[in-house]
Amino acid sequence: MADILKRDERVPEHLAGRRLDQTAAEMFPEFSRERLKGWIQQGELTIDGQKARPKDKVIGGERLALDTQLEEETRWEPQAIPLSIVFEDDDVMVIDKPAGLVVHPAAGNPDGTLLNALLHHHGALAAIPRAGIVHRLDKDTTGLMMVAKTLRAQTALVAQLQARTVSREYDAIVVGAMTAGGKVDAPIGRHPKDRQRQAVTESGKPAVTHYRVQERFRGHTHVRCRLETGRTHQIRVHLAHVRYPLIGDPVYGGRFKLPPGAGESLKTLLREFPRQALHAHKLRFEHPVSGAPIECKAPLPDDMFLLLDALREDQEAD
Repeated sequence: MADILKRDERVPEHLAGRRLDQTAAEMFPEFSRERLKGWIQQGELTIDGQKARPKDKVIGGERLALDTQLEEETRWEPQAIPLSIVFEDDDVMVIDKPAGLVVHPAAGNPDGTLLNALLHHHGALAAIPRAGIVHRLDKDTTGLMMVAKTLRAQTALVAQLQARTVSREYDAIVVGAMTAGGKVDAPIGRHPKDRQRQAVTESGKPAVTHYRVQERFRGHTHVRCRLETGRTHQIRVHLAHVRYPLIGDPVYGGRFKLPPGAGESLKTLLREFPRQALHAHKLRFEHPVSGAPIECKAPLPDDMFLLLDALREDQEAD
């Protein structure tokens, strides 16, 4: 039997002027835009109790009410893909995602994703939007992700993310020797010319990243980043914006550079590093049912561990 889904929330003032379907996607990010648009068209997602069109504009302060039956997603297949589970109970799980694993099926990646693996691990997730996934990591970013196992848990975790009470810390290895940590407070949105990229832009959404130096090398730095917001590619865009792009970043890394005097082994490792050097190492949140604090950590993956070792050896040899 399908779950009855009821949500009632007020449109934030900062979304004034947006289309209704865009506003709904911002307020209910656990659901796909296609699904939200369908609910609007069917009158199951209303604004101030009235049916509206997806393209209608909001003015801020209205009530968005969602009242629908949540049917199982049938287009995704369970697949026996190994999962590294850091924490799990009846309501939530935390997984340590490896590099190369896409989170959600999309054009070009119809299967073989984390979502397919979750459906195989726990079949009941077929009844939860996006199989319980509440936030994403890029394909080649490693580390911790929360997954809700019930609709109640998913609603609570999404609310924590929106309230910015979830603490997410990342390890990154960047090009350039930082002198100190800092904060990047710069809005992020679609790149004006390349729709596949994000960029710092005045028309973007607010985005804040805090970073601090963990270890400094001759031409690189190991930094720890804490997200205050969770925009697409946020750390990658923000660190590139302050001219410390991530090692191995194929999109935001800029022109490839080698530190002067680097040994051949380090040069080879830097040239061949297969991905952006970014790892979600710590996740802290409130349990969605009990309210108890949950903190999970994931050790550095082997490729970043070996890269740091090589940078230390190069530093000592200087």
